[in-house]
Amino acid sequence: MPAEKVLIVDDEKLVRWTLRQKCEEWGYQVLEADNGAAGLRMVHNETPDCVLLDVRLPDVTGLQVLDQLKQTGEMPRAVIMITADARVDDVKSAIKLGAYDFVEKAPDFHDALEVTIKNALEATRLRTELETLRGEVRRRSGFHDVVGVSPKMTDLMNFVRKVASSEATTILIQGESGTGKDLIAKAIHYQSRRQDRPFVPINCSAIPETLMEAELFGHERGAFTDARDRREGCFELAHGGTLLLDEVAEMQPGIQVKFLRVLQEGSFRRLGGKSEIKVDVRVVAATNKDPIAAIRDGALREDFYYRLNVFSLSVPPLRQRIEDIPLIVTGLVEEFNGKYDRRILGVDDAALKILMSHAWPGNVRELRNVVERAFIACEGDVITAKVLPAISLATVSTAWSGNADALTVPMGLPLRDVAKQFVLRTLAAENNNKTHAADRLDISVKTLHNMLRRWGLLHPTTSSSGPGSVP
Repeated sequence: MPAEKVLIVDDEKLVRWTLRQKCEEWGYQVLEADNGAAGLRMVHNETPDCVLLDVRLPDVTGLQVLDQLKQTGEMPRAVIMITADARVDDVKSAIKLGAYDFVEKAPDFHDALEVTIKNALEATRLRTELETLRGEVRRRSGFHDVVGVSPKMTDLMNFVRKVASSEATTILIQGESGTGKDLIAKAIHYQSRRQDRPFVPINCSAIPETLMEAELFGHERGAFTDARDRREGCFELAHGGTLLLDEVAEMQPGIQVKFLRVLQEGSFRRLGGKSEIKVDVRVVAATNKDPIAAIRDGALREDFYYRLNVFSLSVPPLRQRIEDIPLIVTGLVEEFNGKYDRRILGVDDAALKILMSHAWPGNVRELRNVVERAFIACEGDVITAKVLPAISLATVSTAWSGNADALTVPMGLPLRDVAKQFVLRTLAAENNNKTHAADRLDISVKTLHNMLRRWGLLHPTTSSSGPGSVP
């Protein structure tokens, strides 16, 4: 790794010589300039990592040089001001303009300068690494993980953007298990002004009632038998950021009352604590249950539900956005290539046909598991139908019931989705033979082709007559 560059901008030749000797001794590559104009040119041409900038220069002041660097966007990783006469106003101005620190030219200032340069470069290096990691987190946790070109997903993500940029502090996400409610919550967080603050998830169904209060609000030492130390709860940990309450309908009513108070007042007490703790937290609640039914059953308090339901988002099940499957599968293959260090190109038409014919009761989570198992079993560079794990094309989610010859559908489901699922179920029952399926549906093969083509399940150039499986 090449040595980091330090530019010395000082009009005193002896000072520059001394600093050069020290900086080279400390392992840096050294550049010199004897006035402000020369220093600016050197920054432009050589892009030093650190600049030691004298406050008093023959042509301009060091503060003017600093201001020019800021205006042109050529600010080095660190600028350290050096002077024999440090004035409070100069120090304040330099820090405001972006200087890392101010070091006085005392007889023994070289030791202090060495530490300052080292700390400045280390701090900027860590800051760069942190921004890179944050960017990766946003890439993996933002909209990139929530893929879809279907109208339902396009509308959903447009609304997510609006909610994320708003000041809403409570959001409710509804959807079946495996639809990606946690990804929607992360997308909201990482597209908001809170993106650099913590995202803290908690699964309400996984924590016993006796521990939930301490988990949410924390506890003081001695608050109960095993409380040997003070502990911050999820609310404190999420201060300034987002708290995800996953499966919120599983939270016990007693805890709901205490949680409601925090939502209303923005403060709470730790278990065993006496002082109120103020927090600024956006609460995103997610559930796979019908909240109204949960209220009717006594599992969810009505006042708690309406306090959470300021903004409500509904994540569609995968069976209602079949056209998104090719895009989701492509993203999964890319992810697994990185995870398993392989170079699989994708999924062939026969395998994709099977994937798009399945009803996916487990939604995207089930699809992910199927693709990962096929990925591991794949011996070539393309996933084929042969390596797909056995999945029943007639399997449907809990919203659908009945045998291969009958379906019971939930009220409120769009008619087009009912038609699509009925056609796909009929195809599955006829082993994907379109002629037999068309006869059973009492429609022509051409009409069946047109329906499949409209749903994106048939290539436009495919013949509209004759037997065969869905291409």
